[in-house]
Amino acid sequence: MIKNLTAKSISLMLLLLIAVACSTHKPIASKTQNAYSLTATIDQRFKHAASQYKLMMEDLPKDKLPKTFVKKSNYLETSKPDWWTSGFYPGTLWYLYEETKDSVLLKEARRAMKLLEKQQSNKQSADLGAIIYNSFGTAMKIDPQLTYQKTLLASAKTLMKRYSSKVKAIRSWDTRQNDKEFVVVIDHLMNLELLFWASHATGDSSYYKVAINEAETIWKNHIRPDYSSCQIVTFDTKTGKLKNKRNGQGYSDESTWSRGEAWALYGFTVLYRETQHPEYLKRAEHIADFIVNHPNLPKDKIPYWDFNAPDIPNTYHDASAGAIMAAALLELSGYSQHNAKSYFKTGETMLETLASPAYTALLGAEGGFVLMHGAGYIPVMAEVDVPLPYADFYYIQALKRYKALLLGEKGTNAAVRYP
Repeated sequence: MIKNLTAKSISLMLLLLIAVACSTHKPIASKTQNAYSLTATIDQRFKHAASQYKLMMEDLPKDKLPKTFVKKSNYLETSKPDWWTSGFYPGTLWYLYEETKDSVLLKEARRAMKLLEKQQSNKQSADLGAIIYNSFGTAMKIDPQLTYQKTLLASAKTLMKRYSSKVKAIRSWDTRQNDKEFVVVIDHLMNLELLFWASHATGDSSYYKVAINEAETIWKNHIRPDYSSCQIVTFDTKTGKLKNKRNGQGYSDESTWSRGEAWALYGFTVLYRETQHPEYLKRAEHIADFIVNHPNLPKDKIPYWDFNAPDIPNTYHDASAGAIMAAALLELSGYSQHNAKSYFKTGETMLETLASPAYTALLGAEGGFVLMHGAGYIPVMAEVDVPLPYADFYYIQALKRYKALLLGEKGTNAAVRYP
């Protein structure tokens, strides 16, 4: 249980254990359920997640953001606002507020965002898409504010300063040899939504062009002929020529790190959404087919941390990769003319697995996180089999998309939009 619980939170837990915990153990999908009863079950997921995050708030230092939970020491590990995962916590709170209308979540989301505001001018970070777009960008969709817009635009401008016209990409990591090497990681496909947003908001096509160039550079250099992916590619800073490729968080340089493949799927699905160019739809479908049809994808559809890990099936699954894939597959199912059913069913199965007792934490457990069994950095045994803030964010996002698709299929007036 979370340490230092107040009397109020203990009372809340006792009340919610009966109301929420039972629903937590129901499968999301059932052949006998119609769309409306199914969405009621999904709403219970949102309530459970909201209860978890309200409990997490009590252990969270006022100047930090949640990073993971260390079960052995019953310790909520936190990060400073400049850490790449810092934006997922307020983003998740905004999603949960939209679904539950709980003002406590709204207040906490706004408080957390205050901690992130200074990051809009952080020239040393290429993670502004994750930090700022997932927080302020999510807030703009739910409760648009001029101050949020200014923060988003300032962040996009800051990010653009890391762009190289030689490499045609944004520098992902600074090194001691910035003048000689230019590193681009597949993870930073997650910056594209911020750049597309800035292009729409300002009418300035330079943001759009940089987003497209970054995607093309990653497609050419990070995506292999079989549509698997490599995480890290280094270029010559002065010439833009390829220097080397490696898989820092994967099993080997030739393997497919599951979360990297998830970033690729999500990123190219966003590219099609924003451009409506059929080539990007084909690319997203190719990546999706690699995932959906891979012989090492388990029956429950939550991938192992690397598709080529030699000790499969006796190795770690990655709930974060599964959550990202589920969110992307559900969106892609709304675009694809060929494999929509396959993408939807796989995304649905991923959600059903994540919502089961095997992956969803009991009320009050796991430091207030929702999902268990994330895999952060297996090769160095960091954040192994733990909850992760980005796993929760994309899980809740996927649930929202699933709910919208279900209601849209039944002809209600609920717009099928993609949070």
